[in-house]
Amino acid sequence: MADQEEKEEQKLLAEWKRKKGGFRASMFIFVLSALDNMGFVANMVSLVLYFYGVMHFDLSSSANTLTNFMGSTFLLSLVGGFISDTYLNRFSTCLLFGSLEVMALAMLSVQAGSRHLHPEACGKSSCVKGGIAVMLYTSLCLLALGVGGVRGSMTAFGADQFDDKDPSEAKALASFFNWLLMSSTLGAITGVTAVVWVSTQKAWHWGFFIITIASSIGFITLAIGKPFYRIKTPGDSPILRILQVLVVAFKNRKLSLPESHQELYEISDKDAAVEKIAHTNQIRFLDKAAIVSEKSKADRWKVCTVTQVEEVKILIRMLPIVGSTIIMNTCLAQLQTFSVQQGNVMNLKLGSLTVPAPSIPVIPLVFITILVPIYELFFVPFARKITNHPSGITQLQRVGVGLVLSAISMAVAAIVEVKRRERGRKDPSNPISLFWLSFQYAIFGVADMFTLVGLLEFFYREAPSGMKSLSTSLTWLSMSLGYFLSTVFVNVINGVTKRVSPSKEGWLHGFDLNHNNLNLFYWFLAILSCINFFNYLFWASRYKYKSDQLHPPPPPAAATNHKKPLDQVPLRKMEIN
Repeated sequence: MADQEEKEEQKLLAEWKRKKGGFRASMFIFVLSALDNMGFVANMVSLVLYFYGVMHFDLSSSANTLTNFMGSTFLLSLVGGFISDTYLNRFSTCLLFGSLEVMALAMLSVQAGSRHLHPEACGKSSCVKGGIAVMLYTSLCLLALGVGGVRGSMTAFGADQFDDKDPSEAKALASFFNWLLMSSTLGAITGVTAVVWVSTQKAWHWGFFIITIASSIGFITLAIGKPFYRIKTPGDSPILRILQVLVVAFKNRKLSLPESHQELYEISDKDAAVEKIAHTNQIRFLDKAAIVSEKSKADRWKVCTVTQVEEVKILIRMLPIVGSTIIMNTCLAQLQTFSVQQGNVMNLKLGSLTVPAPSIPVIPLVFITILVPIYELFFVPFARKITNHPSGITQLQRVGVGLVLSAISMAVAAIVEVKRRERGRKDPSNPISLFWLSFQYAIFGVADMFTLVGLLEFFYREAPSGMKSLSTSLTWLSMSLGYFLSTVFVNVINGVTKRVSPSKEGWLHGFDLNHNNLNLFYWFLAILSCINFFNYLFWASRYKYKSDQLHPPPPPAAATNHKKPLDQVPLRKMEIN
């Protein structure tokens, strides 16, 4: 009878999987990704010119304003991830923050189209003040919150359409992240060509208006796909679960750990909704949170389960990986600020066509649209035969490739800047072609393809079941810190070099790139990226994947005996109130 009921449940589950989720559901998410990213990337590469030419910031202030905005956007993805894991489901979170994003874009469109909402040039680092400043910064704050919230929930929502415990769907999940990058890249190509051209050659407000309409269509499309989605209900607060482990471990700091981890408490088998995680011997201090005496009553603030402790251990093991990718995102910030400003003083002609400087990132985007299908359709199947890994190579190997390429990109950027500056000083009326920048953009584009997808898949697969959104938001946290670090580097290097240089002017001062030392700043980032890569190797080589812990290799035959190994004895179980 029990077997028949189990078969019936499996049949119903298979039928549910057939009707819900998979790539059919993902298509709606791909549409949103393309349309939303079209506007996001267009803003990312052109806002620095909007701040410089319309809002009358100077070079470093316009670059810092953009990097602070981008940093805030990615940092706020943690808010979207937290809400979608705890209070709202990921679908509802996307729509909620999407409405804020559309409202902010509408405000930007109004301000860009109204001349009385533009400041007068004043020759200072920033000329915005009063009501103009209030409207500008309010719209930027709302836009950062909206875009960040969507970023924090959309990726995990798309990945929810696949069951990574099902071998066939695990392969589909790996493909999902590649095709998500493909869809966002196609949208970005439209953004950096058509939208940027409209913004810079016609009118800024028309560019913002197009982005507003495109984003609205994207979120409407997401809502239409609701009948096809696998929508997971939110669980306990991941922040609360982390705090419980830290607090209880601190309370029990004077207690001695038992000789065997089998004496620690674990969740009951009745609690089938919770994914169990095997005990590990790393960061053993946290194991004290799972110590409880026989006579004490179990309470979440007095004892935690082994699974709950291991969730915190996983997040702690991820943090060095997050930290090792920050410098790469600092490099990315330069391609969206100083490299765009470089392009603005170069020869923008392609035959009879004038190419907007912010459109130069279309080169790496085209590279990505070519490389993603080749990677997915040819490299991954070939690598799977060798490694037996669902993704072909591990996620951390992908990230490592991207870090190497980002260092090379900064070195190339430094060399190109020397050539541009020399021509600009000798013959200002005949600058070098904008397409010299394509080398650094192309190399970094390939680096981004490897690193971004690798990180998103890594954080989603490794995350505990109740922290998927929050964990994938760590990718955006790395980007956020990279952008903020860019602002710090610009200010600090400007201040230090101003004091030590004979001219008493910083490397990145003023309004004229021909009298700056941007090439030295690029070399600084290239060297720092090389040092950072070795730091990454140290942590990545020591990381233990969750799948390796859940499915360890069988012991050698020679080591097998008739006694049951200690790590196969069931953990003591209890129900936590």
